[in-house]
Amino acid sequence: MNLLLAFWWVLIPIVLLIFYRFFFRIFGVVIVPEDRIGLVTKKFVLTGENRALPDGRIIAVNGEAGFQAQTLAPGLHLWKWIWQYEVKLQPLTVIPPGKIGLLIAKDGNELPTGAILARRVDCDSFQDAEKFIRNHGQKGRQTAYITAGSYRINAFLFEVELADITHINENKVGIVTTQDGMPLRDGQIAGSNVHGHNNFQDADAFLQNGGNRGLQPQVILAGSYNLNPWFVQIEETFMTEIPIGNVGVVISYYGEDGADLSGAEFKHGNIVGKGFKGVWAEPLGPGKYPINKYTMRVELVPTTNLVLNWASARSESHQLDKNLSTITVRSKDGFPFNLDVSQIIHIPTNEAPKVIARFGNMNNLVSQVLEPTIGNYFRNSAQDADVINFLTSRKERQDSAKQHIGKVLAEYNVFGVDTLIGDIVPPDSLMKTLTDRKLAEEQKMTFETQRLAQETRQKLEKETSIADMQREIVKADQGVLIAQRIADASVKKAEGEATSVKIQAGAEAERLKTIANADAQKTKVLAEAEAEKVKMLANAEAEKISVTGDAEAAKILAIGKSSAEAYKLAVEAMGGDNFTKLKVTEAIGRDRIKIIPDVLINGGAEGSGGGPISGLLGLQLLEQVQKQQNGNGSHHNGSQKPEDPTTQI
Repeated sequence: MNLLLAFWWVLIPIVLLIFYRFFFRIFGVVIVPEDRIGLVTKKFVLTGENRALPDGRIIAVNGEAGFQAQTLAPGLHLWKWIWQYEVKLQPLTVIPPGKIGLLIAKDGNELPTGAILARRVDCDSFQDAEKFIRNHGQKGRQTAYITAGSYRINAFLFEVELADITHINENKVGIVTTQDGMPLRDGQIAGSNVHGHNNFQDADAFLQNGGNRGLQPQVILAGSYNLNPWFVQIEETFMTEIPIGNVGVVISYYGEDGADLSGAEFKHGNIVGKGFKGVWAEPLGPGKYPINKYTMRVELVPTTNLVLNWASARSESHQLDKNLSTITVRSKDGFPFNLDVSQIIHIPTNEAPKVIARFGNMNNLVSQVLEPTIGNYFRNSAQDADVINFLTSRKERQDSAKQHIGKVLAEYNVFGVDTLIGDIVPPDSLMKTLTDRKLAEEQKMTFETQRLAQETRQKLEKETSIADMQREIVKADQGVLIAQRIADASVKKAEGEATSVKIQAGAEAERLKTIANADAQKTKVLAEAEAEKVKMLANAEAEKISVTGDAEAAKILAIGKSSAEAYKLAVEAMGGDNFTKLKVTEAIGRDRIKIIPDVLINGGAEGSGGGPISGLLGLQLLEQVQKQQNGNGSHHNGSQKPEDPTTQI
């Protein structure tokens, strides 16, 4: 028995620990943990007037039976009898970072006609369901939302959906379209500008201030926003960039009609102030702008010099001339030919709005004005001249085109800077004719040039020959002068020689003088015989031979006179007989004439004229002859030695 009692004392605490909630509920006690809230459902009401919910309501705020607006906060709650109240523990509603919580109210007042979102009411961020109902909160999707955090939301009344916060990237803008609000005004494509809604994050402020549903003129810039996707839709697009060298002419499709600022003379559209509908008079400068592409359009207008090419193979980077091609014209003589043209234009900044108001964009300016104006001008100009004349008068036609086209463009608020004619391509058949003609002319000029070159060469050869002969003449003159100086030196030298040498030196000087005269005469003949060179050379040679002969004769004469003078002096010194004997002896010795035996000694008697004495005389005579021969041999023959006579006895 004791053992059984002990068992029950142990079992009862264990059961109480396990089923304490159940036991507490039996006694009307509810324990709500810290991470939960208690959703209460009242099953019945015993007494009182509020035993049933009003028609159309599902949440009880006055003690009626049904889903109770008031929830149980974490903690201990009494008198919630299990037979009358059902308590459901629900986790807290958690909104993570980067998200917002969108709420749908299942109970409340009906939405006004035309409204799609319920307006905000004071209800502690939807944590006080009773306050929401009592403050006339509306059922359906709510304009308000809850941000990141934990909330005690009554799931009987509210359904929570998570949505991402909205991010607008750098260099982009967000174009806003609202889902609720007043209808758009007649004639407008976007709603009115409304302030105080904090970039559409406060939908109620937008609606209370008379905001319109639909496209909004305002945009939101780069950043992160808590936007209710049931209220606004965002389209992200790039900012409008206006490059340097351009302006942006704004064409607004939204706003009130403004006063025309273009003046009475401009009749091609209205130019209005900023913020009005139409073309704005003040263009946008270079930079980036948050433009709503659905309410405004920005047309780029180059303010630098703009080049347009009428050439099939060339187009500028702006691509305004991509549809322009080479102009085909026909000349006066019926030849078609192609013409490349470049037109340089400039649009001042203050004239850019007028150009856009007149044409809408730059492409229309090119196609409606520049293309027909320039094409027709050159077609008309080509018909006034033949092809050759058009080619040769290119500069004049270019200047004329510049003036004409400049006047036409000025009427369209465009300044024509210059008109340039590029390649001119005549027909191939005409080009072949022109080429052949040009080649013939060039050949003619070449032949004429070659002829002149040959004549010049002939003159050069002649002048060169004359110059060469002049050099010879100068050389001959110098030779004559040198020869004269040599002759004078020789004469001076000859005058100082001994008498015998004096005669010989005189003869030599005479010879040299004669030779010098002959050289001078030769040089003279060469100088005078330029045109008849061969004849003059022959005459010079003949003269040379003649003078040489005279010189030789003079030499012989001089030598003879010298010998005669020498003989005369020898005769005077030795006597005639002795001189004769000497010469005879010299002749015998020079010619080696043997007139007697080398040695002859006779033994005859003295009286007969022979004998030893005569022999001795013969020997003596022989010795003198040999001495004379040795002396002559040394003088005339150098080292030649005479033969030794054989002595015979």
